[in-house]
Amino acid sequence: MDAARLDDLEARLGKLARVLTGEPRLAVSIGAGGPRVEHQRFVLPSHADESTQAAQDVQAAQPGESTEATEADEDLLIGYLDLLAARWRHSAPPRLDLAQAGVTGRIAQAVEDRRVLARLVVSYPGARRYVERLRAQLARDASRRWGALSWSERLIWTIERTLWGEPARAGERDAASLAAALHVLEGPDGPLAAARASRSTGESVRAAQAIVAGVRSLASRGANNMMQSARPPDSLDDETLARELDDFGAHDDTDFALTLDAAAADAAAEALRQPGAQALEVAGEALGDATSAPGATLSEADAAPPRASAGEAPFAKPVRSIPLTTAFDVVTDLTGSGDATAWRKLRALARAETGALKAHLERVLKADELTHWKREQERGEIDRAALARLAASRGYRTPFRVATHASGRDAAVTLLLDLSGSMAGRKIELARLCAAALTDALMQLGFDCEVLGYSSVESPDMRAQFERTRAAGADLHGFNRFVERLDLRVFKRFDARDSNAASGLAAIECGHENPDGEALAWAAARLMARKARRRLLFVLSDGYPSTSDGDPAVLRSDLHARVAEVAKQGIELVGIGIQDDAVEAFYPQAVVVRKLHELPAVAFAMLSRMLALGVRQPLRRG
Repeated sequence: MDAARLDDLEARLGKLARVLTGEPRLAVSIGAGGPRVEHQRFVLPSHADESTQAAQDVQAAQPGESTEATEADEDLLIGYLDLLAARWRHSAPPRLDLAQAGVTGRIAQAVEDRRVLARLVVSYPGARRYVERLRAQLARDASRRWGALSWSERLIWTIERTLWGEPARAGERDAASLAAALHVLEGPDGPLAAARASRSTGESVRAAQAIVAGVRSLASRGANNMMQSARPPDSLDDETLARELDDFGAHDDTDFALTLDAAAADAAAEALRQPGAQALEVAGEALGDATSAPGATLSEADAAPPRASAGEAPFAKPVRSIPLTTAFDVVTDLTGSGDATAWRKLRALARAETGALKAHLERVLKADELTHWKREQERGEIDRAALARLAASRGYRTPFRVATHASGRDAAVTLLLDLSGSMAGRKIELARLCAAALTDALMQLGFDCEVLGYSSVESPDMRAQFERTRAAGADLHGFNRFVERLDLRVFKRFDARDSNAASGLAAIECGHENPDGEALAWAAARLMARKARRRLLFVLSDGYPSTSDGDPAVLRSDLHARVAEVAKQGIELVGIGIQDDAVEAFYPQAVVVRKLHELPAVAFAMLSRMLALGVRQPLRRG
């Protein structure tokens, strides 16, 4: 969709949002990572997301149906807008689906969404069509991603579709374990009945807590298991089912924060920093009625860290995301090996986009170059200050001087690209163009530069090793990457400077997941090995770190820790968010690009500002 159409669509959706919510200052934008609320802005998923790919495929295959495909896309966007409007009107302010809220929070949000959408449909009967479109898309997304979901994520979706009365799809496996979990939740007085009857956000939270308690009650055999099972989705026997359920929600150690009162939430969070039973007692008092209803009391086991098996020492939740092995990680060097014709076309387009910015930067850098003179030379230009000595001394033979230039261009720049699947479509196209524009300009201006990319993908060999390790009874609690290998790519090396050196950029394409912390450490190590007065590292990303077999909370804490380490090494680090503001949570300097077509110019402007301001001294961190 072109920029004009996108602006028009956002304006129309903004009017609809203001009507539905009654809030005159609300605006709507379409970007990655939605649906979410940012202050007084609704962010809806981008048309380039995979959620609308099927409609785009129909449009490409059958041009005559392009109008219908576009309408289907807009219906889905309105469905997402209805969801955010329903939350805005009928739900308490705190979000429940945050990563910190854990499994209970996600289930509570599913219960709450069903309640508030039902109220919206009562007020606006026409919304039913868009809600049905949204539910159908969510079902397709779950079915498509089923193989990559952990068991707990599959259970959350199963609970959600059961609440909505939707049938299971053919590809949804683990039927035995999921059916066993649902069996203890159903019934006239079961947690699912309470969830369907929810009348407030507080009741939704309590129903979710009862659901989690019911699932945990199946773990009666005392088997120990990691929540991210990282195993093939095969049918389960009783022993495997016991392992799956035993530590269900074990990472849910911040569920105390699910409350309607902000002050109570703060008190509860503070309580979690106190040890043992004291934390439980103080947190219970802080939450008050939100957790004191029958069936909703949090047990001591809920608040404790994941328990160890008999004979094992208790372990703390790791800050770092540690891979089980790095033996299967792959680094592919594509420097100079791309299609030369494709690279020339990409470079021409990039120069057209950022040519003026490059010329401006070159003028600034040239003005900041310092000229020094080396005097008393036998060759060079005449040094007028030495003419008197030349006239007075016949044997004087060094009346010349030679100019030396101290350039402010002693800097090495690395561009690190997130190649996760969510970057597919227009985002990866513009990331490729952005990388080409920056690399071409830096090479022309005499800077050392390197372009890297990262993703992760499941490795059959690594899975086999994981299965052997687990079967041997090894303690896997300290690890957070089990079956995915890193897929690291070098599109252009520092030491490659010929005209075809950057042709590998034409081969930039998407992978699967994005373990940001490990990739950042890899890129920083390569940059530190380069001799330079200044080192700049730009990261282009469209969301939070993610893998199919890792704990999201650990991935985020890992990225925080690695960003701090990189900064201590003296590297100037910048995050560029592509339609997502996740970079602002991690990087000391960050800029978010809302309009995709602005990505190359915004990235180039940020680079220009840093290089120009830091010629004589590094840019201060803001």
